[in-house]
Amino acid sequence: MENNAPLTRTTALLFAAACGCAVANVYYAQPLLNTMGSDLHIAPGAVGIIVTVTQTGYGLGLLLLLPLGDLLNRRRLIVTQLLLAVAALILVAVARAPLLFFAGIAAVGLLAVVTQTLVAYAATLAPTAERGRIIGLVTSGVVLGILLARTVSGTLADLAGWRAVYLFSAVLMLLTAIALFKVLPQKDPGKTVATYPQLLLSVFRLFAEERILRVRAMLAMFIFAAFSVLWTSLVLPLSAAPYHFSHTTIGMFGLIGVAGALGAARAGQLADRGRGQWTTGIALTLLLLSWLPISFTPCSIWALVTGIILLDLAIQAVHVTNQSMIYNIRPESRNRLVAGYMLCYSIGSGIGSIAATTTYAHAGWTGVCILGAAISALGLISWAVTMPRTAAKVITLSSSK
Repeated sequence: MENNAPLTRTTALLFAAACGCAVANVYYAQPLLNTMGSDLHIAPGAVGIIVTVTQTGYGLGLLLLLPLGDLLNRRRLIVTQLLLAVAALILVAVARAPLLFFAGIAAVGLLAVVTQTLVAYAATLAPTAERGRIIGLVTSGVVLGILLARTVSGTLADLAGWRAVYLFSAVLMLLTAIALFKVLPQKDPGKTVATYPQLLLSVFRLFAEERILRVRAMLAMFIFAAFSVLWTSLVLPLSAAPYHFSHTTIGMFGLIGVAGALGAARAGQLADRGRGQWTTGIALTLLLLSWLPISFTPCSIWALVTGIILLDLAIQAVHVTNQSMIYNIRPESRNRLVAGYMLCYSIGSGIGSIAATTTYAHAGWTGVCILGAAISALGLISWAVTMPRTAAKVITLSSSK
């Protein structure tokens, strides 16, 4: 049974803050790739592997850990994952051997999926009529976490080295675990009676049975591949001539994308009003157009700023709309639905990260922009091809409520 207990604005803001702190762990490394690669003796053209390993861990967590939210008490599950994340972050901070570092960073990615458990839980606690708004609010916390991660990590790295970033995050995770332990409901009704193996298999069964999930997961793969293409490779031209920016300055570019957080909340409201399909189309068009100003980065910082605003706004609008639509399919399977959806997100992010640094090494910034635009175009084409049938399915679901 779905739990529609009121979710206060204060509690929703705590959910958003917790999501932001947890998801930031996946993105702290992006403005630090050069420094981390040098410290760990990784070739410049291969430093994207750090982000890819983190995203691989995140993908495994989506498949192996996130479905547990439909089976176990979410309060205990969330707090346990946060405490384990503290240990993983400390391991990354103290690791000297590359193998130990990669084990720790993979575990950090694995446990960062607590973010999606929190989003799914917020959707469960929210009243049906306000679900899109609540998802938008909590997702705004995710967006801010992703963007501010670069600013925080760049500043801390300049002050105390890149390892201090992960020690700082370990403290944040501990405080977050304590706060959520006190606030989250002790009772968690509506659990499935399936076994763990059945639970994992049902993730793939939901893919086979729910077309909306398949379509929206495919869009997630494209948009977050484009997202990673930009943010993984951006450190490379900004740290080279003619700019030679510091970690702090490069990290500050994350603040520019805060407009994406505002767009995320608005997109959720539009989805509540049944306008999710057209919101998606407009956002994907903006995503494609954003690569034009981004391509002028080597000669104009203001062009880059414009492109970042457009790109982050577009991606988060699609992301919130995607989640609002899939959460309405099967309330009892929300964690598994988001596991399947976010698994494609993680695949896209991982591919985008390694492809971006490899492309930059061989074709420079122009090649990166062509790659990002091509991925964005594929997302727009996929939406245009699938939109009519998906829209009809959404109307049918709305009518049956």
